[in-house]
Amino acid sequence: MRRIASLYLGGPDNALSDSSAVLAQKRALCANRGFVPVLASDSVLVETDPSEAMAREIYADRVQRLRLADAAILNLTPWRGPNCNVGTAFEAGFMAALGKPVFAYLNVQSEDEAELRVRIENEMGLELDRSGIWRDGFGGEIEDFGLPEDLMLWAEARRLFVVVTDDVYGELTGFEMCLDAVKLYSD
Repeated sequence: MRRIASLYLGGPDNALSDSSAVLAQKRALCANRGFVPVLASDSVLVETDPSEAMAREIYADRVQRLRLADAAILNLTPWRGPNCNVGTAFEAGFMAALGKPVFAYLNVQSEDEAELRVRIENEMGLELDRSGIWRDGFGGEIEDFGLPEDLMLWAEARRLFVVVTDDVYGELTGFEMCLDAVKLYSD
């Protein structure tokens, strides 16, 4: 195992109305366990007006942060649909390509929602076709492996914890479980 000192923290947290409070809690939890958090919110941008230039600057900054971190803890809580934030999925793939370990968690409101197929069914409807394949409201095949997220994200995560909670975007139990898993992996 390799020693892990810094952790890239990804997910939809920056977009939350109480993002500073959630990120402050995550910083403190990292510090208490001896990890240095690497957050996108720490960026200092040159561009100040939303534009293509700003988007490219943010992208370059995030990629640099991913390269600098030893590992990632990603919040895969469903965001604007049944799956995780697409940017977070990109970050998971980028870390995987760098050969760096990814740990993840996702929060759901009910045990049923712990399965991706159920979340897709709730969002857009599903039907079982004549061949016994689940298809979404657009006719697309659903890979039904009983997993909490797409199989590529699930398989990449060294650990993926699912927590049932009423506070889907504020609950940090899964994050703490990831920190514990990183500690075990790193020692």
